[in-house]
Amino acid sequence: MSHVLLINAHHYYPFAEGKLNQALVDLADEVLTAKGHTTQIMHTDNEWNVEEELEKHQWADIVLLQTPVNWMMVPWTFKKYMDEVYTAGMRGALCNGDGRHGDSPKEHYGEGGTLTGKKYMLSLTFNAPEESFNDPKEYLFQGKSVDDLWFPMHMNFRFFGMEPLPTFACYDVMKNADPEKDFARYKAHLDATF
Repeated sequence: MSHVLLINAHHYYPFAEGKLNQALVDLADEVLTAKGHTTQIMHTDNEWNVEEELEKHQWADIVLLQTPVNWMMVPWTFKKYMDEVYTAGMRGALCNGDGRHGDSPKEHYGEGGTLTGKKYMLSLTFNAPEESFNDPKEYLFQGKSVDDLWFPMHMNFRFFGMEPLPTFACYDVMKNADPEKDFARYKAHLDATF
């Protein structure tokens, strides 16, 4: 069975306390451990040690990022985590630089990842309704998918040599939430993916 690192990237705000993201982390932990996987959980609102976080990424076969979508990206606490942990990982723990070599400085950018054979999964919570994606008539996303919007995060993990698992998303969580339906869909997604 796999080692799974569950990262809760929610940052507390008075109007968004993080209960849904925590419940999704707890559900993933419950489902995955019941299937025989070993898990570790970290929350980016808590303190962390860069070297220990790098060790967790090396330990993990799968990194599952649970995050709300804040301004079309991760909360600032996970961005800080990335800036500190992932930058330190460029010394070999996550990648060997950017993949280029002195004899061919224009080639192989992004191919330096040392986590080949490992996977990642994005689990996202959106205020946006599901109908706002994949529809060219919709104003904001103009027909783009969730994975199109999250292309930069996919590239961050690809930079380390990791491969994606199918993305999961909860929609309309602030104005039209249906957490029980979301939990059932997430459990089915985890069962199918793991």
